[in-house]
Amino acid sequence: MEMLNGFNEKYPDLVNVFSIGISVLRKDIWCIRLTNEKNNTIKSSCLIDGCFHGNEWEGGEACLYLAEYLLMNFDTNKTITHILNSSVAYIIPLVNPDGRQENVRWNENGVDLNRNFDISFGRLLPTRGGVLRLGKLFGFIKIPYIILGKYVFENCGRHPFSEPETQAIRDFMRDLENNDFSFYLDCHTAEHCLFIPGPVFKPPFEMTEQETNLFNYVLNWVEKNTEYAPSSAEVRNGKIIYDSGMTNDWCFKEFRIPTFCFEILNENYFPDKGGINFLIGYLGGGKHDHLVHWMETTVPVFMYLLMNIDNLRQWRTPDIQPPLPEGVPPEPLK
Repeated sequence: MEMLNGFNEKYPDLVNVFSIGISVLRKDIWCIRLTNEKNNTIKSSCLIDGCFHGNEWEGGEACLYLAEYLLMNFDTNKTITHILNSSVAYIIPLVNPDGRQENVRWNENGVDLNRNFDISFGRLLPTRGGVLRLGKLFGFIKIPYIILGKYVFENCGRHPFSEPETQAIRDFMRDLENNDFSFYLDCHTAEHCLFIPGPVFKPPFEMTEQETNLFNYVLNWVEKNTEYAPSSAEVRNGKIIYDSGMTNDWCFKEFRIPTFCFEILNENYFPDKGGINFLIGYLGGGKHDHLVHWMETTVPVFMYLLMNIDNLRQWRTPDIQPPLPEGVPPEPLK
């Protein structure tokens, strides 16, 4: 809050900070609206958020880093000045404030918020385990997950949008639908890739050729210009992982706009991928270090999507190459 208030005070013509809702423990879910208020042209808008999972700190840090990066460089960097003159970026750094305070994946009800959206909700998926429709038993017992052998079954809530945090995101996206909502980016850790809506859509529907081509173009750009891998589906130990109730999948289904899940960091942050130590890291959030390096790796992805916001809104080829400062992206960690 000190940082967000500082944004408001230092950049009053560029920043508006407001709450989109509250958490289970009645903490505000803050949103940063970034645009040049002096420019009244019709603008495309986008939503970038982080920390659906409270132990995935870097997702929230990346959002704060982006906000500060745009504000500090406005009026001195032509690209960023153009972005804030011609578009509106909504940034929500902390979707799950209760989980972040306790450093746990789930919210105060023990629910994985990124399994609580109305898309293939509550589906038992044998490739990894899946989800259980539990919620908070008897109003006070939290059961965030159950481990059975090599599978993890996470608590997805009793029904879609059972949680105040997911209700807030849902309602805010519906408001954006009337304001040229162009793309959605959800920041997580630590799979080291950019996801597009995945095979959860078979059913309920198939992508069009135009949508497929655009998504493939974005994935190819990420592979060529960043250290992150492109991925149309999460693959673990050679098997596709089918998740349900995920926010970026739901957003694509609901609003039919380009949506992405950005997995920052890499697999070294979750040791022994596929074994019991991986489960411990997965549930515990892994380690957190080299923060500046990882924030710098996110800049190309953010800038590329923001530069192409109008192309994305109209499902045109996002072929605008963002100019990046020297040293961005940084060399991969050894």
